[in-house]
Parts: sequence; structure tokens; C-alpha cells
Amino acid sequence: MRHARIFKNVSTLLMVSAAGLLLGTSALQAAPVPAQDHGDHHIGTAVTRLFESTGLYGFVKGEPGAQQTGDSFLPGGVGQFVMILVGCLLIYLAIVKKFEPLLLLPIGFGGILANIPMAGIAHEGGMLKAVYHFGIETPSLFPLLIFMGVGAMTDFGPLIANPKTALLGGAAQLGIFAALMGALLLSKWVPGIHFSINDAASIGIIGGADGPTAIFLAGRLAPDLLGSIAVAAYSYMALVPIIQPPIMKLLTTKKERQIKMKQLRHVSGTEKIIFCFIVMGLCILLLPSATPLIGMLMFGNLIKESGVVERLSKTASNELINIVTILLGLAVGSKLAAEQFLSLRTLGILTLGLVAFSIGTGGGVLMARLMNLLSKEKINPLIGAAGVSAVPMAARVVNKVGQEEDSHNYLLMHAMGPNVSGVIGSAVAAGVLLELCRMFAG
Repeated sequence: MRHARIFKNVSTLLMVSAAGLLLGTSALQAAPVPAQDHGDHHIGTAVTRLFESTGLYGFVKGEPGAQQTGDSFLPGGVGQFVMILVGCLLIYLAIVKKFEPLLLLPIGFGGILANIPMAGIAHEGGMLKAVYHFGIETPSLFPLLIFMGVGAMTDFGPLIANPKTALLGGAAQLGIFAALMGALLLSKWVPGIHFSINDAASIGIIGGADGPTAIFLAGRLAPDLLGSIAVAAYSYMALVPIIQPPIMKLLTTKKERQIKMKQLRHVSGTEKIIFCFIVMGLCILLLPSATPLIGMLMFGNLIKESGVVERLSKTASNELINIVTILLGLAVGSKLAAEQFLSLRTLGILTLGLVAFSIGTGGGVLMARLMNLLSKEKINPLIGAAGVSAVPMAARVVNKVGQEEDSHNYLLMHAMGPNVSGVIGSAVAAGVLLELCRMFAG
């Protein structure tokens, strides 16, 4: 009896289970995606999309929708990774080697930020894009403010005391026009490289070794080359102690390097103020296109030499120029995007920049030697190398090379004459190049 009851209960349970199984099967057929599987599907999709938003995926596969340019050496993601390494290299040179740290450090970090996949920091709506647009793209504000700060830190006394050294600053700009011609010839002879007249003018200005002027001109004529041009300009400025001495020694004799120059006369504050207005007047009359750079340079120097606005002079030469230098470096770094930098054109720019800088150095030295042939009062031809605009590094290198020949020969103040005239000369050259490009465009 007991066994019969157990059998009946088991039979009932089996029947109920079978009925439930049939109902469940019908439900599955009516709803092809089970509730549990549907949840797994959403989780899998979310995980996939989350992975596709990571930098790792961007480096491997590239950013979705990103266009690969034909000039770039490497695919998008790989190129971005390489450019991050380039940014790290610039930071290394700034920190460890002390090569132009004020600008190479923010440029390098800006380059890293610009090449982070998916971040969009240097794209439309990103912080670096906004800084670039505000300070460089439209009004070229940052280079002009830098020039004002440079003016507030510059002493034109050595140039006023020995005006003929202005010729050395002018001769050192020869590299600018040599690089311009070289860029046009590269476009004609080397497959895969094409530089327009605007590109060639922007590349040429590297020869002046003046970073703000190079950024000012490239921002107006060739913004797509701005990163390469700025890196080349500041790199060669940083390498002045390495590049210039061999050229200086090659083009001079030991006897010439030992020439001693008499002490410069004292220049009054009134003379320096009048000098500012003379330079401005000549620029307004002869080359108005150079007045943005020259004007800010002379304004900065005027507030320094006037002696009545010490607070403004200190702000321009310290706090303001420091803030602008940070923003300028980050803005330039934002143009180190892989698709623009990793190309044959960049190699051409770096090569032409080095050639231009070398020619500029040699041009100043050779002009000094020519002046010695035509003048009774001899000048040390080494100071001609300071005609490039790397202030005051080029003048310090001249003094160092001179003291290697004669430890009692002090050339620093004599070299500052052509050095500051080189700053004016590169700004004038930028104005000339702007006019040339306008003529060709017309």
C-alpha cells in the first residue's frame, strides 16, 4: 500500500514536469532570444564597445573614422604611438640635455596629448585646438606677445654703439632665402615631396633661428607644417653650441679668432628710446607687413628703456612671457599629429632647416671677413656667427669659441650687437616673405 502511494506521487510529479517542459519549449519557440541570453548579449556588446574606446585599441586598429593620409609613413595608431615616443624624446632633451627646455618641454607634452587615440584633445572642441585657434591660427597672438617680452629683455646698446654690426645680422639671414630656394628645388626634383611657395617661405624662416618668427609666419602661410617647422626651429636653436663652432672655425683662421675689439661706448637711455622710433619709422615706411613683429619688439623695449613703467616691463619680461610660452608650446605640440609629422615633407623640412641655419652662420662670419678687408678697424669675424636670432645663446657661443683661442678675449657684448640685429633681421625677412607670397598669390 505504501509503495503504491509513492509510485502514484512520483508519477504525478513526472507528469507535471513533462507538462512544464512542453510549456517551456513553446515559450522558447515564441521568444527566440531567452531573457538570460539577451542580458549576456548586452553585456558582451558593452564590453566590446568599452574595449574599442581604449587607447590600446586605438594604437592597434586606429581611431574609427580616421583618415589615413598618403604622405604618412605609418598607419594611424602606430604613427600616434611613434609620435608619443617623439614627444618623450623632446621632453628628455629638455630635462636631461637642457636643450631649450622652456619650449621643448611643453611642445613635447603637447605632442603626447595630441596623439592620444580617442581623446580628441587637439581636435575641434578639444582644449589644445582652442588654445591653437586663439593664439596662433587667427591673430598670431602668442608669437607677438613673445616678441614683446623679448623686447622688454633686450638691450640694443651694443648695436647702437657699433651700428655696422647690423650688417652681420643681415648677412646671417642669407640662410632663410637659401632654404626657400632649396624647398622649391626639392619639390621639383624629389618625388613624393611638394612644397608650395607658401610652404617654402615658411620653411626658409627656420634659417633665422627665431622660433616665434617661424611660428608667426608658418601660422599664416602653412599651418599644416607648423609642428615640423617649430620643432626644427627650436631644435636647431638648442643645438647652437654643437652646430656653430665647427662652421666658425672652418671659415676663420686662428689669427682672426684672436682679434681683440675695443670696449664699446656707453649708450644713453635717450639714444635707445630714439632707436625704437627710428626702427619703427623705417618699418612703417618701407615694410608695413613686418610691423606686427617689429612693433611688439620695439614696444617691449620702449617700456623697458623709458624707466617710468617698471611694473609693465617686469610683467612683460617675466609673468606674461612665461604664461604665453607655456600656451605657445602646447599649441605647437598640438600640431605634431602623426598624419602630418611622419612624412617625407617633414624629413625635407628638418634637412632644409639645418642647411639654412648653417648657411646663416657662415654668411655672418664671411660678411665680417669682408668688412675687415674694407675697413681699417678690424672686428673679430666670430661675432658674425651671432647674426642668427638665437638670443643670447649664439653670442655666448661666440664668446666661448673666442676664449678657447685667447682666454683674455671677451667678445660677449660685441656679439650681442649682431645678435639683436638678427632678431630684427629675421622679422624683416618674415615681412619680405609675406609680401612675396602675396605677390605670387595675386
